Amino acid sequence: MNAKHRMSVQIRFNDIDLMGHVYNAKYQEFFDLARLEYFDQVLGNLISWDNEGLIIASVKVEFMEPTFLNDQIEVETHISSVGEKSLVMTQQLFKNGKQEPGCTCNTVMVCYNMKEKFSKSIPSEWKAKFRKYEPELTLN
Repeated sequence: MNAKHRMSVQIRFNDIDLMGHVYNAKYQEFFDLARLEYFDQVLGNLISWDNEGLIIASVKVEFMEPTFLNDQIEVETHISSVGEKSLVMTQQLFKNGKQEPGCTCNTVMVCYNMKEKFSKSIPSEWKAKFRKYEPELTLN
């Protein structure tokens, strides 16, 4: 993955389960933080979570190894594909400077009118911003 967006995430004591590693649901919080920062960096004020944004339709997380309290983690984020109404965001969690991810996440997100409650086409301005940020991205 050639992600430009990389974000450090702090692990907190309450993220740890009885087995001493990060509880599996907490990974979604890490990915959410990085996802929001990605959209803020790439789209800025073009996206409004009150009016027009993206909602999650599907999430697939794969765990390769556990993460522990003292691990230093970073999440890399990029968009894998963009369709008419949806996109796929790929994220990887890296620990302690390793080259291989400890966890990966693929999320399908649908463009959505928050006020009227219906899916809609991804605005062309968004697609242009995604393409500028990630020149290798193929738009469908």
